[in-house]
Amino acid sequence: MTAALQELAETFEFLDDWEERYRYIIDLGRKLEPLPDEYKIDDYRVQGCVSRVWLVPRADPTDESRIQFVADSDAHIVKGLIAIALLLFDDKTPEEILEIDTREVLRRLDLAEHLSPSRSNGFYAMIRRIRETAERRLHGTPIEACVVIQ
Repeated sequence: MTAALQELAETFEFLDDWEERYRYIIDLGRKLEPLPDEYKIDDYRVQGCVSRVWLVPRADPTDESRIQFVADSDAHIVKGLIAIALLLFDDKTPEEILEIDTREVLRRLDLAEHLSPSRSNGFYAMIRRIRETAERRLHGTPIEACVVIQ
């Protein structure tokens, strides 16, 4: 578990009430850098989310083996879930991405039990898109071609 994720888990443990945790998740989403409108197109849209979610992979300019992600949503809580996904997967190699046990992380955060079914489905759709991108990159697909159009 990364230091950032460890810190998130400790913050969640400190916040007793799920209302406080939801507010914290929303605050995480507010800290995301805004996604330029040119990327808010169907090619980058994550299907399976009730809210609109866009996820854009890009190569790390200093290390082409690492994948960075920028993402956005039109829903506050979903933006927070995006922030959590980015804590997990951003700026990692495809191998590192594929080694992450997302279900274990969600269990550790006790998040899976407190998301509505539609938010869980959307969160896992984002994770699937990230993992598909890593798989494609692992097999030599250039990052520009890793976008999974559905």
